Amino acid sequence: MADRSAIEWTEATWNPTTGCDRISAGCDNCYALALSRRLKAMGSAKYQTDGDPRTSGPGFGVAVHADALDIPRRWRDPRLVFVNSMSDLFHARVPLSYVQQVFEVMRETPRHTYQLLTKRAARLAKVAPQLDWPSNVWMGVSVEDASEVGRIDELREVPAAVRFISAEPLLGPLLGLNLDGIDWLIAGGESGLNCRPVDPVWVRALRDQCSGAGTAFFFKQWGGRTPKAGGRDLDGREHSEMPAAGCRGASGLEVVHG
Repeated sequence: MADRSAIEWTEATWNPTTGCDRISAGCDNCYALALSRRLKAMGSAKYQTDGDPRTSGPGFGVAVHADALDIPRRWRDPRLVFVNSMSDLFHARVPLSYVQQVFEVMRETPRHTYQLLTKRAARLAKVAPQLDWPSNVWMGVSVEDASEVGRIDELREVPAAVRFISAEPLLGPLLGLNLDGIDWLIAGGESGLNCRPVDPVWVRALRDQCSGAGTAFFFKQWGGRTPKAGGRDLDGREHSEMPAAGCRGASGLEVVHG
């Protein structure tokens, strides 16, 4: 599969933009920033824009790639697509007109299911009324610790068919979450040389809150030096639940009806 992804909860990646800036603790050890530095050194055309060294880095400046817009149209078989694994579509430097073009591509390719993830929930909520939300778009926000739970309230304002939370890297306990209107939660530990350990108590609490709320729960990894170093088992089993609504991919992942 072209652009196949090793990320457990998706099948392919599509990057109509690249680059970003660190804005919260979950960004401290950003894999995309480190990878962009290597891709720039290798001469990759998409990673030649440098970002502010205080918040970004070599090859990680925000750039739009209009030549990438047609890629999903060329994929004939349905797939789950993570949009912007190397960027944030709702970054302030991505023009609204371009975000609208990305949404138009998603609307015109209903055979695919698109998964978008942002830390910029305030801009997401602000521009959401100006976007045409097709039923094959899932929208998520990253919530790495209790200081960022406000992103969930802003997500609830968005008319996406599926709303989800990515608690990865999970850096602290998330207790008493309001999961109303949230269809899916992904949890995971951090990976890399300077990874911060995740407490199993935090993960179990999320699993149990999802069970009580009827929210699908996906445990991605414990983390470590590499993403797969610690495996995925939680109390003797893997948790790979997916939201039922609009799932058009071919992954065979467990679909849960809340």
